[in-house]
Amino acid sequence: MVIKMKKIFSIFLTSLMIVSLAACGNSSQSAGTNSTNETGTEADTETKVQTNAQDSAEASASEDSAGTAASQEEPAASGKTLVVYYSASGNTGRVAELVADELGADTFEIIPAEVYSDEDLDWTNRDSRVCKEHDDPSLQDIELVSTEVPGWNEYDVVLFGYPIWWREASWVVNNFITSNDFTGKTVIPFCTSTSSGLGDSGTNLEKMAGTGTWLEGMRFNENPDENSVREWVRGLDLE
Repeated sequence: MVIKMKKIFSIFLTSLMIVSLAACGNSSQSAGTNSTNETGTEADTETKVQTNAQDSAEASASEDSAGTAASQEEPAASGKTLVVYYSASGNTGRVAELVADELGADTFEIIPAEVYSDEDLDWTNRDSRVCKEHDDPSLQDIELVSTEVPGWNEYDVVLFGYPIWWREASWVVNNFITSNDFTGKTVIPFCTSTSSGLGDSGTNLEKMAGTGTWLEGMRFNENPDENSVREWVRGLDLE
């Protein structure tokens, strides 16, 4: 009887151990599965974060590139236009104002420190100021009120007006020409006269300046028609 009870108890213990081992095995397998799932979730999250960051960086780079390209394609702002002129009796001044009005340009008037009177300009009188200056080149160094144009470097195009004296540009403009640097500027001369043409006046001024790109000029009579002046300006295609 004692032996049978021992066997029964031994079988009971063995069964209990088998059940316990099975339970432990299932618990370990469950824990391993949970661990794998959590690790996989963290990896997926990290991958998504990296992907989003990369996409954001690429988008930003694309925008920067597009912005740079757009900036490069935009034309540079054009320079300003200036009308410089000397007018002895008002004729060249009227032309200059029409030119400036047509272009919406700024103006600068060359003014001698000692203004010429009507008597000074009487070329038929050999004792007049202009006749004496013409006969004696040493008298042609005319002092000007100013040769400095505010913002001179901002102008790319300069239209330069003057009266013709003895088939040349009035020597009153000489000190303005020699006092300014025309580098990088396009210069277009125009003049007024009773009978003489433009002649070599523009070419000689170009030589005196020594800088700038000087184009062929235009001569107007002493009382030019407004339409003829405006048509000439439009034909320059400066706007």
